[in-house]
Amino acid sequence: MKRGHIMNKKIALQFVAAINKHDIVSITDLMHEDYIFIDTWNNKENKEKMITGWEGYFNWFPNYHIEVTEIFNSETSIGLLGYASGSFKGSKDKSWKLPAFWKVIVVDEKIKLWQVICDAKIPFDIINESEN
Repeated sequence: MKRGHIMNKKIALQFVAAINKHDIVSITDLMHEDYIFIDTWNNKENKEKMITGWEGYFNWFPNYHIEVTEIFNSETSIGLLGYASGSFKGSKDKSWKLPAFWKVIVVDEKIKLWQVICDAKIPFDIINESEN
């Protein structure tokens, strides 16, 4: 494996660790200035929006966690396969664990793209049911 691939993998896993710690400062530090987040529905957000976006998501799901089971490297990106889990407002009866895939692009040792592909219907159905 090339040195660049190893470093990019390391940075992607540092980002996962920061997310799992809900460490907004580390998440922000690892984001490239031109950071783009793409969600399951292909909505795109920039770094500024995602700093508050992560804060809001961690408020909804205070135990949100990413489990990486496989890592794929290409010349231009990294793929992380695994599971995303959490529970709405920490309630055990409103918990979920879903298969997920993340496409990651690292530029200048920062996360430039973080794209999640996951069936997010379940967590958002839980939110909607809880608010009604």
